[in-house]
Amino acid sequence: MNTAKRKVLVVDDDPGLLRLIDIRLKTAGYDVITAESGEQALAKMTVVRPSVIVTDLRMNGIDGMTLFDRVHDRDPTLPVIILTAHGSIPDAVEAMKRGAYSFLTKPYDSKTLLDYVEKASRLSGEHPHAELAGADASWREDIISRSPLMEDLLSQAWLVANSDASVFIHGESGTGKELLANAIHKASPRRDKSFVAINCAAMPESLLESELFGYVKGAFTGAIKNHKGLFETAHQGTLFLDEVGDMPLAFQAKLLRVLQERVVRPVGATQGVVIDVRVISASHRNLEELMARGDFREDLYYRLNVVTLDLPTLAQRREDIPLLAVRFLDQLAEKNRKKVDGFSPDALELLVTAPWPGNVRQLFNVVEQTVALTATPIIPAKLVQRALREKPADIPSLVEAKSRFEREYLAQLLQMTNGNVTQAARLAKRNRTEFYKLLHRHHLDPALFKPAS
Repeated sequence: MNTAKRKVLVVDDDPGLLRLIDIRLKTAGYDVITAESGEQALAKMTVVRPSVIVTDLRMNGIDGMTLFDRVHDRDPTLPVIILTAHGSIPDAVEAMKRGAYSFLTKPYDSKTLLDYVEKASRLSGEHPHAELAGADASWREDIISRSPLMEDLLSQAWLVANSDASVFIHGESGTGKELLANAIHKASPRRDKSFVAINCAAMPESLLESELFGYVKGAFTGAIKNHKGLFETAHQGTLFLDEVGDMPLAFQAKLLRVLQERVVRPVGATQGVVIDVRVISASHRNLEELMARGDFREDLYYRLNVVTLDLPTLAQRREDIPLLAVRFLDQLAEKNRKKVDGFSPDALELLVTAPWPGNVRQLFNVVEQTVALTATPIIPAKLVQRALREKPADIPSLVEAKSRFEREYLAQLLQMTNGNVTQAARLAKRNRTEFYKLLHRHHLDPALFKPAS
């Protein structure tokens, strides 16, 4: 079974040392990405997510400590190895206290470096172990993305999947909370058992209790036979409680008892049933605010919220919009038996720049409507505009973009256009010469964004 090479990002402003580490890691079988500064490293991380970062501590501009902080603000699971001179060992120790994986003093031992990189890479979600998720990425195949934000999230999801820790997924409506929950289930040791989902906001308390816990014959009017609840159905598998923030307060105490005792008693029964279930919950609401108002139990919150995963909105991962739109178009064209080949450039630009308050679910609905109404193989912009029912939000000009987000802005444009500078410059409303200067300033190489041949 083939696995992709593990990626290592090496950052050092000494070209000779950078080349030496590059050679040694490549000889050991790693896919090495090099950067001569912290700024260049952050730029390259908008394109690829490494399994490990090896960085010098003392560099001009963004130094190793600042780079470490920037990386861990976005992805606290990514291992960082610090290279340091003997005189700055206290700084390296301080970095380890803050979460760095390890540090090596210069001159370093090559074998020790390789050992550290090997061990660190096994902690990263970039390198799934065969016993957890198989040699391929089938566990996440339903999640279409090339967004660094989503890759960081999926890395965290993969890491937590092998435990039985309860996971809480926070995200706006339509962001794909159930898809992420199902991916965690597929990556877990429970993947061969059932994944069962229920929307807690869609049911009154009495029906929610009978659906989750089950009932026995004669428990109430209409109970003509025993009914197994979803906890029993999900035995040894995963139960996904969607919109748990809308669960009635009185029922929360009953759910807490089941989670604490691992025993469920069907409505009308005198005996409980032992259950073994991994619980994943989700909500678009802020549970901490609900707790403060007394609308959500604090003890249940801490029982459900051992690990929190935050799903980005579609507007935060615009580089995924063309991928998702084409996937939905292919599915819907086949379902409707229509020959639809794609979107016009203007139509795709409308999709990329729309505000998307309804997130991925709204995007699916828009594509579904355009597929149903198009009379041509290429969907025109007019149909997309009609389906959106609102003026699309303009991409802000580069002059208006704040400098700290300028690099991410440029990288996002290049990702949308697969590294096509002409198209990216047109979206940014800038000429090619000026756009190239901006890319150079932020160490962004358009070639890095082009699809692999």
